[in-house]
Amino acid sequence: MKLYSSTRAPNPRRVAMFLAEKGISGVELVDIDILAGAQNAPSFRAKNPLGRVPVLELDDGRLLTETRAICTYIEGLQPEPNLMGEGYEERAFIEMADRRAELHLFVSVTNWARHGHPALAVLEQPQFSAFGAAQGEKMRDVACWLDQTLAGQPYLAGARFTIADITAFCALEFARGLMKYRPGDEGLAHLQAYRDRIAARPSAAAPY
Repeated sequence: MKLYSSTRAPNPRRVAMFLAEKGISGVELVDIDILAGAQNAPSFRAKNPLGRVPVLELDDGRLLTETRAICTYIEGLQPEPNLMGEGYEERAFIEMADRRAELHLFVSVTNWARHGHPALAVLEQPQFSAFGAAQGEKMRDVACWLDQTLAGQPYLAGARFTIADITAFCALEFARGLMKYRPGDEGLAHLQAYRDRIAARPSAAAPY
């Protein structure tokens, strides 16, 4: 398999961490320099007409896009360790936690970056700085809620590490890099400790 990735984007990191947690190696990484516009090349657009990474190219040539869909395929390919839930009830609650992390934390950080960081102007035209600033505040509101949640449980979906934690961690790391955001600096001790625990996992250092 090939993973079309970019070290400048957080979504490919989610897939790389998922693969690492599964113990799957040997996936070829193909770097797409999104700041240089490589995602707009006809050869890449033939793989994903929307021009986004990641893209997983299967051995038979089929192409999977969208991070969650790629992870669903990987979960089926390598069921253990389970990261998406055993049985419909656990799967539903893990998906809820993952969607919350994606739609309310990850997306807010991404919108802040695309609209608020000058280096990403090549990806987002026009940039709306007021929208970016508002998204940064929304991210902080969600971070406060996550801090309260993590005061009573070790992981987003409950007692064990799941895909939801990969999504939340990659969002926090993206914010850490571009926003210089540190939960501990804003009094969110539980969220900071959570981030630090996940950062210590080998998968957090997986290349992407």
